[in-house]
Amino acid sequence: MNAMKAAARRSFWAGVGVAAVLLAGCAEMGMSHDMKLSLSGSQEVPPVATSASGSGTITIGDDRSVSGSVTTTGVAGVAAHIHMGAAGQNGGVIIPLTKTGDSTWSVPAGAKLTDAQYAAYKAGNLYVNVHSPSHKGGEVRAQLKP
Repeated sequence: MNAMKAAARRSFWAGVGVAAVLLAGCAEMGMSHDMKLSLSGSQEVPPVATSASGSGTITIGDDRSVSGSVTTTGVAGVAAHIHMGAAGQNGGVIIPLTKTGDSTWSVPAGAKLTDAQYAAYKAGNLYVNVHSPSHKGGEVRAQLKP
């Protein structure tokens, strides 16, 4: 009977070890947070009366990596950025986006948030916007919500 109990214990602890290794591997892969965005002039500060709009997805990983893109319609975009700022406030540029099509702006490869920027993201204090010649401060905007 003691031999059976010892074998059961070894089997149990072997299973625990396998589970720990699998969980560690998952933790290293990190989680990511996909945000579907809908950009509008009403979200700009101050609000912009425009028929322009935009949509896209921005992904932020637990490792602070950033990826994704936004596509606009009805705006001759000249620049796009991810900024640090709460809803209803403007803030500084933290990631300039790259124009990758006529109306598409993408996060550059390898972009990462600092710890402070990641904390701001978790608090809902990052946004993306697209600037135009007629609205240099931004014509359409969407807040990034974790």
